[in-house]
Amino acid sequence: MTVFEELRNGKPYDIRDDQYRKEVHTEIGRCRHLCFVINSTDPDEMQKIKDLEHQLVEDMADTAFLTPPFQIDCANCLHLGNNVFANHGLTVMSVGTITIEDGVMMGPEVGLFTVNHDPLNIRIIKTGAIHICKDAWLGSRVSVMPGVTICEHAIVASGAVVTKDVEPWTVVAGVPANVIKKIEH
Repeated sequence: MTVFEELRNGKPYDIRDDQYRKEVHTEIGRCRHLCFVINSTDPDEMQKIKDLEHQLVEDMADTAFLTPPFQIDCANCLHLGNNVFANHGLTVMSVGTITIEDGVMMGPEVGLFTVNHDPLNIRIIKTGAIHICKDAWLGSRVSVMPGVTICEHAIVASGAVVTKDVEPWTVVAGVPANVIKKIEH
């Protein structure tokens, strides 16, 4: 089993562990380089950007697009559906796995964080997968914490910090995010 699989299955990991460093830091280095190349590419070279994004994120639908600049640490744990769109400034810490379904929209400077540290030993990390379901919308500067699912057609207001699951057809806002209203549909 790989370190990524063990993290996905809930195993805590010491970031000083040799196998962790070998597997995770290799992927972080690959992603750091490709993010640098993408972020340095002329924005008018859209096809080049799309091609590079597909090198970075292997499980990325052809119709998904991430607007540079962005930073992704472990793109091998990121899954992007059809018509996913992220505006500039996206920050993704995906070692714990992130799945973003079809039609999801993300505003500028959204942060998706699957990693946390043990408060008694900050060198030990724990992960929780993030799942953003079909047609959800995350406003600008939203932060999504480890283990959160944002259900279908949910809306997360700008600046919210999402620490728990968001029900379908629901608007949440605030720090931490709380339900504002249900969406009539």
